[in-house]
Amino acid sequence: MKYYPVYLDLAGERAVVIGADQLADEKAALLQEAGAVVERLAAADYRDGILAGARIVIDAGGDLELNARVWAEAEAAGILVNVVDRTHQCRFIAPAIVRRDPLLIAISTEGESPFLASTLRKRLETWLGSEWGPFTALVGRIRRGLRRRGIPLADQTPVYRRLLNSRIREHLRAGRTDAAEYEAAAIAATAGALRPGRVALVGAGPGDPGLLTVAAQELLAGADLVFHDALVGPEVLAMASPDAELVAVGKRGGRRSARQDEITAALIEAAGAGREVVRLKGGDLFVFGRGGEELNALLAAGIEVVVVPGVSAAVAAPAAAGIPLTMRGVSASVAFATATGADADIPERLIELAAAADTLVLLMPLGVLDELAARLAGVLGPQRPAAVIADATLPTERVVRGTLADIAGLARAGAVAAPATLVVGEVVNAVSRRPMAATVRVL
Repeated sequence: MKYYPVYLDLAGERAVVIGADQLADEKAALLQEAGAVVERLAAADYRDGILAGARIVIDAGGDLELNARVWAEAEAAGILVNVVDRTHQCRFIAPAIVRRDPLLIAISTEGESPFLASTLRKRLETWLGSEWGPFTALVGRIRRGLRRRGIPLADQTPVYRRLLNSRIREHLRAGRTDAAEYEAAAIAATAGALRPGRVALVGAGPGDPGLLTVAAQELLAGADLVFHDALVGPEVLAMASPDAELVAVGKRGGRRSARQDEITAALIEAAGAGREVVRLKGGDLFVFGRGGEELNALLAAGIEVVVVPGVSAAVAAPAAAGIPLTMRGVSASVAFATATGADADIPERLIELAAAADTLVLLMPLGVLDELAARLAGVLGPQRPAAVIADATLPTERVVRGTLADIAGLARAGAVAAPATLVVGEVVNAVSRRPMAATVRVL
């Protein structure tokens, strides 16, 4: 670490700013906001010894000879000095600042790229809305109140987590200050007492972490316990808080996994113990994901539940492969289903569904792909276009195209593995096909 990050208390301290342009004006204005007593100097005003008694000096004049003199005097006197755009003549560098007073976030690239620091600042400003300022001040008031009441730190931490995961920021964003204050006071009153937690049922999307919703990311960051399926990859799990406990409850390849009743019981127990729980499921939790079963059980147990939809692989896989599910003049209807029923047989209604829709999307088809393609060919014709997309949206994504007559053999020859999605219909070839290196990916 080249620079030690620190915030300076400059209230009442002498600060010297050298320069007469807009940049010098901006530097002086920030120092004044921090409470410093700012003295402005033009380059012609500088004299040896003029920095005596200063706590900090910024030279924004751009004169190389003067830069060297200012640096030498400040160094000799032990004054913090910054010569703008001369990192070798800086005892500190000014970071890009995200201001949500009293919340301040400083961003530094250690002088490598001011442009990058500025760009990151702008991105953070879009994420951290204006409500974060009053929210920070409110949390500070709650903290001081808890300390006056003698609440131990271990009992304060759950309060802060509940404040962060509450609707308080939403209230502040909408100007509902009274509602925010009321909810904050109610949460603070529970300090030290066992308070039921909450379960967030969250769809993790098809795999690429970039397709996780903003709401899902916030809930993961605020959770202290995450139950996740096997299809949820490490890059998505990395978005959880470093302090969160991660529990794998998924099933892959027929291996032993937690039963649904065991998972539901664990969710209820954890929430009853006051924990902030995220139940993270691949794709969308209500699209063949048993999310409805878990929601019913949690509500019946009196647990507070938040539901966050995810991008289903049924939609994302074809899109990532450049296959539009509907297209004018090609397909006006689309049907979604799983490839097998509860008894591992191909249900007759699936075949009827295929005949009724222009495009058919089937999840989890690989285990029965030979029989499935043959039966669909009997209804739709063996030359109906078909595609299998595996590991959709991930770097390992594979797309195999063919017809119902040969798609099973092509998938087998290509060693396509689960998770996979089958698309059947003219839309498979509706978009001009490109070389493999130019495969369409939607991110």
